[in-house]
Amino acid sequence: MKKLPIGIQTLSKIIEDGFVYVDKTEIALRIVERGQYYFLSRPRRFGKSLFLSTLKEIFEGNEALFKGLYIDGKWDFSKTKPVIHLSFGSGISRSIEALHRNMKWMFMKAEKSLGISLKDDLLPKEKLTLLITEAYERTGKKVVILIDEYDKPILDNITNEATARIMRDEMREFYSVIKDYDGFIELVFITGVSKFSKMSLFSGLNNLNDITLDERYATICGYTDKDLDNVFGKHLEGVDRDKVREWYNGYNYLGDKVYNPFDILLFIDKGHEFRNYWWSTGNPQFLIELITSKSYSVPNVENYEATEAILNSFDVDRVDIEALLWQTGYLTIKEKYTDRNRLKYRLVIPNLEIQLSLNDCFIDALTTQKSEKLNFQDRLYDVLTEGDLDALQQVLKSLFSSIPYHNFTNNKIADYEGYYASVIYAYFASLGFEIIAEDTTSQARIDMTLKVEDKIYIFEFKVINNSATGNALEQIKAKKYHKKYLSEEKDIFLVGIEFNREERNIERFEWAGI
Repeated sequence: MKKLPIGIQTLSKIIEDGFVYVDKTEIALRIVERGQYYFLSRPRRFGKSLFLSTLKEIFEGNEALFKGLYIDGKWDFSKTKPVIHLSFGSGISRSIEALHRNMKWMFMKAEKSLGISLKDDLLPKEKLTLLITEAYERTGKKVVILIDEYDKPILDNITNEATARIMRDEMREFYSVIKDYDGFIELVFITGVSKFSKMSLFSGLNNLNDITLDERYATICGYTDKDLDNVFGKHLEGVDRDKVREWYNGYNYLGDKVYNPFDILLFIDKGHEFRNYWWSTGNPQFLIELITSKSYSVPNVENYEATEAILNSFDVDRVDIEALLWQTGYLTIKEKYTDRNRLKYRLVIPNLEIQLSLNDCFIDALTTQKSEKLNFQDRLYDVLTEGDLDALQQVLKSLFSSIPYHNFTNNKIADYEGYYASVIYAYFASLGFEIIAEDTTSQARIDMTLKVEDKIYIFEFKVINNSATGNALEQIKAKKYHKKYLSEEKDIFLVGIEFNREERNIERFEWAGI
């Protein structure tokens, strides 16, 4: 069996050293033949850099690398073009000075590749201008521009709005060069994680073709089920493929769903052990900080409805949390539909790896129960699978009692009613169970529905100031929420929970079985 290309982003090394390669040259051929201005957003470690490397090798005419691949015999490799390949992926830029230092090294590589020498004292936009014009004049051929991780200098500072704005303005000036030299350019391909609005970052590039949600390019990055069959069949012999799909598949860009390639490679390399490989390479602490600072209700991450405008862009002055969760790979598209003449998307967590890991992170942020968390998770798992409602009440009361007082005084998210539902949601979701927030029925919306093996739990939450009312359970009964699930022939439990705002704990816990 061929070696696994873990962390390798260079096509030549993969092919020449005999690593596994999932052929993406059919899509690459479509792009090079059309020669347009492209933009692609995908999460980190999804194969964006490798795809740019593939385009670079095609335009530089390295035909030997493509023997036996889809593009072999379908492209004239003698039609070479000078390639300006820039990547902002390495280094962290916390200031303009640091950004310029990182860009200096980036340009040194590009100059060496093109055989061009530029003065050190030039501004980044001046260097890009000269690279384009000199490469064109020396070869007489139009230039290909490949830019990887275009947004990293901004995302490095996303929780510091002032610095992020400075970075955005600096990068906007840098990218503005491209629009002025259209006559010198054959193709532009820009990749990144986020999708900043064209007005804020790509002003003037009106011809930039965003293929992020284009069905024809849905599998440009990531592995499909077909890839796992044809390329990794021997590596996955004897493996429960349904479980692999549950853990690592589910990313939907309006075509075939894809796996995170980093997960699959590590899963194979580590002896088929199910773990959160991709997540562990860099959890979204900046997202957690945004969520807690904006008093965001955690259950909103499931079944969120977004318009195309929300998904397509954001800016440092207006960070939409759901859009950022989607762009960074922690949410994906469940369905695309038209409602009231508007195109909409329903977002969900893509797979079990993200469900477990993201909600573990939410628990840490909401409760600071890092040491007690595992004990509460184990106890909740047991009582929910056993259907022991009295024990569930005791575990939840103990859970809220153990949240440090300073967590309520220093954390804005604890000041609003959704805090309690957020804590319970995060704990339940971190157990890997199917959970539905704001579950729709013909009568109203259920606060939370939880499916555990042969049991269904229907929850209603209320926050009170003084005495308990019993309204939570009564609402479930009056609205007949359970009727939606009678056909599933499972045990159904109706659970009403009322929280005392002053005591910061459960005041009344009532339940009934169906």
